[in-house]
Amino acid sequence: MSSDRYINFANSDMGRRLVKAVGLPTPMHLERWQAGRLRPVEGTLLISAGPLADHIRLFAQRLTDSLYSFGSDIPGATAWAAEQGPKLKAVVFDASVLVRPEQLKQLREFFQPLLRSLDHCAHIVILGLAPSTLEAPVAASTQQAIEGFSRSLAKEMRNGGTVQLLHVDEGAQDQLEGALRFFLSPKSAFISGQVIRLSSCTAQVKDWSRPLAGRKAVVTGAARGIGAAIAETLARDGAQVVLLDVPQARSDLEALAARLGGQALPLDICSAEAVTQLLEHLNGGIDILVHNAGITRDKTLANMPVDFWDSVLAVNLEAPQTLTQALLDNGTLNDDARIVLMASISGLAGNRGQTNYTTSKAGLIGLARAMAPALQPRGISINAVAPGFIETRMTAEMPFTLREAGRRMSSLGQGGLPQDVAEAVAWLSQPGSGAVTGQVLRVCGQSVIGA
Repeated sequence: MSSDRYINFANSDMGRRLVKAVGLPTPMHLERWQAGRLRPVEGTLLISAGPLADHIRLFAQRLTDSLYSFGSDIPGATAWAAEQGPKLKAVVFDASVLVRPEQLKQLREFFQPLLRSLDHCAHIVILGLAPSTLEAPVAASTQQAIEGFSRSLAKEMRNGGTVQLLHVDEGAQDQLEGALRFFLSPKSAFISGQVIRLSSCTAQVKDWSRPLAGRKAVVTGAARGIGAAIAETLARDGAQVVLLDVPQARSDLEALAARLGGQALPLDICSAEAVTQLLEHLNGGIDILVHNAGITRDKTLANMPVDFWDSVLAVNLEAPQTLTQALLDNGTLNDDARIVLMASISGLAGNRGQTNYTTSKAGLIGLARAMAPALQPRGISINAVAPGFIETRMTAEMPFTLREAGRRMSSLGQGGLPQDVAEAVAWLSQPGSGAVTGQVLRVCGQSVIGA
């Protein structure tokens, strides 16, 4: 049962009638990935026609047991007719061929008839091209227009539905399966209205049941909360995990490491010995580095003590910069490694009383963007994950009104769970997710903050 009492009430028999009578929103309990699940899509998947959609034909039947097509002949698929087929759990629309404004009407013609046929917690992915890659201004303008459509459609979704736009570069088509396995499944339950670009990447996932098998991961701030959820999810997906947290959290850290079959490393990442101790512990190299450790020391700038500013910048920004560079210089980060930085939507939008925190998180976003080009020749990706309101012990202690505002200020009308952040990190940690680098993935339910 969710800790969100409003959702629990609104989804009860009596609550459903009451909130409908007074016109209040009814957020839905989101579906999330469960152990033992066999397919990314448990329900009907509809795929449109188009050149990018043609690549999906090669693996579409690995995504679902119920496949439908619209405007194309996909092996094993049934032709879709609005209001005649089953409810749709997932939809892929190829918009890469839209290069003139008059073609944008195809968006309305495709989506309008099927919106009433969507199942609960449906996931829609629109495929397009990055406008910056198109020479013709009209074509670039048309593809940019699709972003506005996708973000607005995401805000119109009901019953826990989501919408994403994937820009697919030439040569990145073979990484569509990994992206769709994530964005069409409950693993992306709390992500909506996002635009992600896929570039070419030679690395591939060999076993979709354990996509991180054979890879070694380091997670900082791993003793509890989001960090613990990340460690658990990486281990679930096959990674060998090294869990790092402050010495004060040793008991929790060691208990989690024992449960996951990993290693515990009590370490203050801001200490003078942090680099030396980490390098000594990581003989043999690592493939995944997750900088999750972070602190808050909130005050308005007029009242902020020096130690509040210095400590937050040291933990949240300076330590990730220093440790990442040391691991690169020492050769500890292997080729095709994945680096994930834990940012925040407040780093994109700012937040009153958090100038130190938002400065540090914006700095992490800048680090991902700045380092990505230099790391690409080695196949290393670096990205930032920006959570919104996530249900943790910290948010549970917030004043009631602030907590409720944080929960409701998103298209999904609720807060996310640590698992939602962990699933995003796990996807970005996969071999094929080197197709995504220098980007920010918001896990915020399409929060209005920073939208």
